[in-house]
Amino acid sequence: MGAWVKKSLSHSFDKMNKEETIKKLSIDKGSSILEAIKLMDEYKKKLLLVFKDKAFYSLLSIGDIQRAILKGKALTEPIEGVLRENIRLAYESESFEEIKARMLKFRMEMLPVLNDQKEIVNIYHWDDVFAEAYKRFKGDLDVPVVIMAGGKGTRLKPITNIIPKALVPIDEKPIVEVIIDRFKLMGASNFYMTVNYKSEMIESYFNQVEKDYNLSYVLEDKPLGTAGSLYMLKEKLQATFFVTNCDIIIEEDYSEIYKYHKKEGNELTLVAALKHYPIPYGVLETKENGVLTGVSEKPELTFQVNSGMYILEPELLKEIPENEFFHITHLMEKILERGGKVGVFPVSEGSWMDIGVWSEYNRTRKILSDNIFD
Repeated sequence: MGAWVKKSLSHSFDKMNKEETIKKLSIDKGSSILEAIKLMDEYKKKLLLVFKDKAFYSLLSIGDIQRAILKGKALTEPIEGVLRENIRLAYESESFEEIKARMLKFRMEMLPVLNDQKEIVNIYHWDDVFAEAYKRFKGDLDVPVVIMAGGKGTRLKPITNIIPKALVPIDEKPIVEVIIDRFKLMGASNFYMTVNYKSEMIESYFNQVEKDYNLSYVLEDKPLGTAGSLYMLKEKLQATFFVTNCDIIIEEDYSEIYKYHKKEGNELTLVAALKHYPIPYGVLETKENGVLTGVSEKPELTFQVNSGMYILEPELLKEIPENEFFHITHLMEKILERGGKVGVFPVSEGSWMDIGVWSEYNRTRKILSDNIFD
């Protein structure tokens, strides 16, 4: 399996590093779910250390938060109400090999080590414990993936006057290849790409790339919206499949989204990003005759917005009209009108990267180049 350890970590972190890590990733049990989401996004971590009266109390994962949101809990509620009873920890008496084995078995991003007084004496991070080859674990969920790459990318002009949006580079790779790499980690090996604008450039690029996956093209003779071209795949897609725009990346365990979709019996699941909008003014609440009832000083509104990633059941392809402009939101409306089930899986704002506009492009490049915080 190759080398496991990048460097010797049989000794504890130095005091400064340990204390700085604890400080950055700590949150009080009375803090809100929204505060926890923001802290995870700030340091690009999906696990936090929860404290009570300055003493270690528990662990909070992004999965805990997602389950809470799916149950309808408000983002203003304290995290204490969403914590699991059973969490995985390590203890000072355990060997480094035991700790390493536990992290590998459960794919743990971070593992705190406690002493007999339940104080944190060490913290191990996946990136520090395992060699480069093990930073990304490849799963065995081989689900078909459709990448919608037919658009003109008008928001990214002038570069899309020359190359299609799917080939806009993120460091050394075009965005669409970065997307494929993310799905390969899940175990996906069969990809379909809907193309139209400058399709010959996309095909030419991938003809020169050494691939360990299957890639087929669906050529639109005219723009068909975000779902119209899926009609042409109704004979090829016989199992549950992912659909994603070619200009977004979701930093999430895709297998967890798939599990949610199947568990809930959804016909279609859309991935929603939690988008925060601060209001830089005092918001007034009034009643009849303009009587003031309250003032919210600079509140922040949070919405779940469509990220551009979906999971669909193959039977839905029969509901897409042939050779007509048809958005995936139109498909959602059809499902709801006949009483079908559409699910929404939440991810944090920081987990959603959209290069469809220049304002997000450089931010995305930086996020993908930073594996851990300084």
